[in-house]
This record gives sequence, structure tokens and C-alpha cells, in this order.
Amino acid sequence: MKTYLLITMFGAMMAGFSDNAAQAADAKPIRTLIVGGGTHHDFEKWFNQADTATLKATGRAEVNYTENIHSILPAIGQLDVLYLSNNKPMTNAAVRKAIFDFADKGHGLLLVHPAVWYNWNDWPEYNRTFVSGGSRGHDRYGEFEVTVDNAEHPIMAGVPKTFRITDELYYAQKDAQGPPIQVLATGRNLTNGKTYPVVWITQHPKARIVCITLGHDGKAHEHPAFKTLLQNSLKWAAEK
Repeated sequence: MKTYLLITMFGAMMAGFSDNAAQAADAKPIRTLIVGGGTHHDFEKWFNQADTATLKATGRAEVNYTENIHSILPAIGQLDVLYLSNNKPMTNAAVRKAIFDFADKGHGLLLVHPAVWYNWNDWPEYNRTFVSGGSRGHDRYGEFEVTVDNAEHPIMAGVPKTFRITDELYYAQKDAQGPPIQVLATGRNLTNGKTYPVVWITQHPKARIVCITLGHDGKAHEHPAFKTLLQNSLKWAAEK
């Protein structure tokens, strides 16, 4: 009887320890750097001000923003998640290597809207490895319908099964030589019915990578479903 009580007490103690450890992990801040800058978007207003506020609203995100590509180098070693939304040139070889090293160490990448485009013809490894494809075209800015394909995934928690959004429907295509992807949501043109992935996970061997094609302007960044996607994606990408 005494042995049974001791085992029971030890089990309860260990369960409590596990719960406390989980709570401590949940309470740990998610150190995030948003990298913006380039053309065709108001990066300061939407990717900095709006998305910073959205991510900080979780109570866990520590967010900084930059449009200076070179400033990635001194910051990346302290990050949990690197959020790329830029389409400006990234020719610094050290920065490119640092991003690949960051992924290989098992950290999180959140690639949003401009960052899933084929921006850098001299850096094909980026699209192949991290996006596993990308987009070279999109529908005219307008309304389309988004459907959640995997409602059980944590990134889709609280996201409506279907919703409409005014944005650019990217013609995202899978790279046949890239790693597998898991599509979580698709967008459908309301006129011709064509569909394309709008949210997916790139199955990198070590990193957690989320790709989101949505996000041209305020119609997306202020949309409740987009905000939920962004918050869920950050939390998921920060996990090991």
C-alpha cells in the first residue's frame, strides 16, 4: 500500500512538473524579426505597423521590423522566427547563408505574400528550399474565396472553413524538385473556379516553415481570418 501511494505521489509530482514546463514554454516570448521593403506594397503600414500589432496581441511575441537586409546578420542569432515579407534585392552572401543556417538549426520561417514570389533569379535555392515553388503571376486585385483544407492543423485553429477576402490570388506552383508541402488552405477565383494554394507548410527536414500568399494591403492585414492565420503561424513556427 505504501509503495502504491509513493508511486501515485511521484506520478502526480511528475505530471505537475510536466504541466509547469509546458506552461513555462508557452510563456516564453517568441523573438521575431519582420523583414520588409521593396516595391508594390506599403510595407511600413501593413507589414510593420499592422502585423506587429497583430502578433503582439498574442501577448507572446517580441517583434522588431527592418527594411535593411544587412541588419538581419546581427539579429538572426537571437531569433525564434524570421518573418520575411520583402521583395527587394538580397545579394549579400552572408545574409543568404545566415538564413539557411537559421533554418538548419531548426528555427521558424514565416514567408508572407511578396516573400513567396520568385523575386531573386540569382538565388533559386531560396524558392526551392523554403517555398518549394512560388508564384510568377496573380489574378487582378479583387475578391476571391479561401477554403481551409486541413481544419485539424493548429495553424487553422479559429479560421473559418471558408471566407472571402479582397487580395491578389497568387498562381502558386509547386517546384517538382523542392521538398514536399502540406497545403492547409486554397484560394478560388470566383469567376473561373481555378484554385491555388494560399497557405502551406514546406516540409523542411529541420525548420518549421509556413508560406502565406495573402497580404497585399489592408483588406488582408485587417481581415480577422488573416490575423488569426498570422498569429497561429507564428506560434507554430516557433515550436521545435
